[in-house]
Amino acid sequence: MPITSTQDRISEIYRKEVALSKDSTMMMNITLNQLRSLRLESMAQALEQQLQTSGITAMSFEERLGLLVDREVHGRQDRRCARLLKLAKLKYPQAAIEDLDSRTRGIERSAVMSLALGEWVTQGHAVLITGATGAGKSWLACALAQHACRRGQSAYYQRVPRLGEELRIRHANGTFTRWLETLKNTDVLLLDDWGMTAMDAQTRADLLEIIDDRANARATIITSQLPIEHWHEWIGDATIADAMLDRLMQNNHRFTLTGESMRKKTATKANISTAATNPEGA
Repeated sequence: MPITSTQDRISEIYRKEVALSKDSTMMMNITLNQLRSLRLESMAQALEQQLQTSGITAMSFEERLGLLVDREVHGRQDRRCARLLKLAKLKYPQAAIEDLDSRTRGIERSAVMSLALGEWVTQGHAVLITGATGAGKSWLACALAQHACRRGQSAYYQRVPRLGEELRIRHANGTFTRWLETLKNTDVLLLDDWGMTAMDAQTRADLLEIIDDRANARATIITSQLPIEHWHEWIGDATIADAMLDRLMQNNHRFTLTGESMRKKTATKANISTAATNPEGA
């Protein structure tokens, strides 16, 4: 065969391969754009990674498709969790029950970890956490709420000392009823620093509405320095106190934290670190 004929055939084969490659690239770009138009961003990113991975063609179509779908599922879960945590406005959004050092807090780790199953949330139970200042009440409460968010459940953090002001603002601007409905539909409501400041009559009545809406339907976490036996006196109005505590005491899990103040320990570590980096002092 003449050399020129062989070269022509090789050139023709090369041109066809280039054309096929261009067609394949064009089709893949169309597919990626379609995935993104369907808001399947994680799947699109996974497909791009597959295309850049050598030896990926050794996997079957079913295996590659399974990896793409798995990436999309996990991506959606991660985005939903991030969105729920943002809406929750937790004081300690990074708190995780897996990091709990129960030995220094005077509670059983198994009792806390049993709540990780999430039944207390779906069954609308209350979690009542008491202890001295700095004992880690807010941290534990946020860890439980954060875990609920990781399971795809909604949460919301509210300090009780600021609740009265929040309620007054919402009564004034006409958003109280809508906010009450939002709280009613929130899976986990965290009421922090319960019993720290006195409540006026309107706040007591509104708080009863919030608690009543959630009784045995939605989960509530309460943290307080006050022992539970003093809550009735703090609420002030005997009738409202009876009604409120009756709902909270029906189905609840109680934790009384002990041990050295976490804030004091953190401050001590910070002072030690400062002294180590600046041995000559101030």
